[in-house]
Amino acid sequence: MSGYTRPRVCVLHVGGTIGMVKTAGGYEPQPGFLQQHMAEMPELQRSEMPAYEVVSLEPLLDSADMAPDDWVRIAREIVERHDDYVGFVVVHGTDTMAYTASALSFLLPNLSKPVILTGSQLSLGHVRSDGREHIITAILLAGTLPVPEVCLYFASRLLRGNRAQKIHNHDFIAFDSGNLAPLATVGVSITVNTHLVRPPGSGRLKAAALTCRPEVASLRLFPGLGARMMGHMLAPPMQGVVLETYGVGNAPSRDPALLAAITAATQAPREVVVVNCSQCHGGSVRQTLYSTGAALARCGVIPGFDMTPEAALTKLYCLLAEGLAPAQVRARMQQNLAGELNPT
Repeated sequence: MSGYTRPRVCVLHVGGTIGMVKTAGGYEPQPGFLQQHMAEMPELQRSEMPAYEVVSLEPLLDSADMAPDDWVRIAREIVERHDDYVGFVVVHGTDTMAYTASALSFLLPNLSKPVILTGSQLSLGHVRSDGREHIITAILLAGTLPVPEVCLYFASRLLRGNRAQKIHNHDFIAFDSGNLAPLATVGVSITVNTHLVRPPGSGRLKAAALTCRPEVASLRLFPGLGARMMGHMLAPPMQGVVLETYGVGNAPSRDPALLAAITAATQAPREVVVVNCSQCHGGSVRQTLYSTGAALARCGVIPGFDMTPEAALTKLYCLLAEGLAPAQVRARMQQNLAGELNPT
């Protein structure tokens, strides 16, 4: 088409298996490896594909090494380049991809363009790598799809980033969203569930202003967990904890010392924000349905509803890092900020 200009997509290479090579010490990221393989993909040069530019964030990381500072670094890179591209693809390792996708959804309020995280289970150097299709489709979606959200693309499904969880480490279907259908499915055609897509933000995009590095953690309940361990987890300087409970939000209620440890932490002067999330992949916390859940409510624990533990932890980090008071954090943790929860 005469005068046609291909839309431009920024590919932020953070690291991960997709761009790794096998070394004597195991698979490691290698600078330039991703760009080399992408340059050899004729599909990326076709006229119907968006143009792309790869920006590597040094150092490239195995996602097991990702930390909150890296979430902020990625968010700032997107904000800095926001006006130059129609969308962004973040190439990331799978192990903590759900955490980064969740964090970015809270760090990028007012987002009006697609930000799609993707990666692979097999390196692009492998003859059967799933990364090839992921890269091609993620760039296509980021450049053409009206989905102004932080998403995760894997195995033919576009998931809302803060609803995704890694469910398998040895299968190409590595991610799922237990409480929300895919935003889009990719087969012979691309089908968008438009009723699920959030509207674009208004105003100029800027990263959330973080003023400190809060102490947050996640604790998965197990039979036999006692007051001493709970007390250690909630001890200063802890500011927020995601409590991964049983079923619809239940926890042991026959141990008064355990409940007392939680109460002591959530009440003044400590006011640790403790959020109740289910260990189940699907479903929602209904904290007052059983007496064992109601006991947590009396201790000052707030429900996380149908948030994933990954979304709850990153949301808790971001809100505390903004310098909000504990009461404000509790209120906002129970509000839907980026499509991460349904409070009903």
